[in-house]
Amino acid sequence: MASFSIIALAPRHARPPEPPLTTTPADTPPPWADAPLTARLVLADGTVISGIGLGATGSAVGEVCFNTAMTGYQEILTDPSYAGQIITFTFPHIGNVGANIEDTETSNLAARSGVRGAVLRAPITGPSSYRSAEHLNKWLKARGIIAIAGIDTRALTARIRELGMPNGVIAHEPSGKFDIDKLKAEAAAWPGLDGMDLVPDVTSGQSYTWDEMRWVWGKGYERRENAPYHVVAVDYGLKRNILRCLASAGCKVTVVPATTTAEDILERKPDGVFLSNGPGDPAATGKYAVPEIQKLVSSGLPVFGICLGHQMLALALGAKTHKMRQGHHGANHPVKDHTTAKVEITSMNHGFTVDRSTLPGEVEETHVSLFDGTNCGLQLKDKPVFSVQYHPEASPGPQDSHYLFERFVEMMRRQKAG
Repeated sequence: MASFSIIALAPRHARPPEPPLTTTPADTPPPWADAPLTARLVLADGTVISGIGLGATGSAVGEVCFNTAMTGYQEILTDPSYAGQIITFTFPHIGNVGANIEDTETSNLAARSGVRGAVLRAPITGPSSYRSAEHLNKWLKARGIIAIAGIDTRALTARIRELGMPNGVIAHEPSGKFDIDKLKAEAAAWPGLDGMDLVPDVTSGQSYTWDEMRWVWGKGYERRENAPYHVVAVDYGLKRNILRCLASAGCKVTVVPATTTAEDILERKPDGVFLSNGPGDPAATGKYAVPEIQKLVSSGLPVFGICLGHQMLALALGAKTHKMRQGHHGANHPVKDHTTAKVEITSMNHGFTVDRSTLPGEVEETHVSLFDGTNCGLQLKDKPVFSVQYHPEASPGPQDSHYLFERFVEMMRRQKAG
């Protein structure tokens, strides 16, 4: 067997040796080890995980996924695309900057985001941020979100990666007493997100206009005045920062409910139509949304879709979608834009994907995930219609993809000019 050695070379200007780090033995229990176990996460296969209950009390059933973002837990917990899901945070410090009203992403403030629960490594610490308005635990209670802490989230994440996203029940009871058999039965009986239309739970009930732009340091949220373009945004579970990005790009935005017909949209005489993100199975929502999207595409207006809007646009163009094993949930996903040959780091949140092998000839694949090669964008070759699977508005996440809103505006400018 060949052998080798490593030679450590001293730096030219050597620093004095640093004092040794104080380490904690691996078998030392965490500070919360003696806290009462007042919560359970029960998976559909019968697995029972005990932890510390936080947030609201009661129980909720949903699909257990994981999110790898290191920031923006409040934005994640209020993203309507997470309706029907229990989020496992891989980053351990959740709650350390508190919560506030500005970081809420649910555009329909009259409805909850739909997230069923949160799984945390460590209990929530006191907030340390000048923007904090309240403790996250209080915020969770107010929004009816159940959380469980003290969980080995790395082990749970590894399990999801290997076996897929399981259905489960998250329960919080201050007494620590649970009917485990009942929770197991509930988890096993839940049908899952495949075939489920969750958009009615998160869409707005009426139309409204939007002019608030992206947040600017020292100024906050300014208002768009005299916008040169009018966009109608179909709300399948809109995030507020999408609306802000559209306004910042020069758009007056009219938001309409998910069931709005193409005729009603076109009567508003928009310069372009936006198809929003949202939760659930695109094929299920597509039963009523796809025929209207096909009419909008045929109108010749510029159309831009994100996330669920991307998936349903693909269905409207003749492609198919399918459920993913673990989905994409995080703010560090590399995507290549074939139209520019550039790679951008993106924010993602989806459990379904467009089957790229089913894209018809008139549709060009524009973006692809560098993690697993799945489709992340498309455009029509003969019409101003395009969409992306990821979240270019971020919140949370990098801002590499803000250019897509400018691309949409450029389409509307050309349309008006000619």
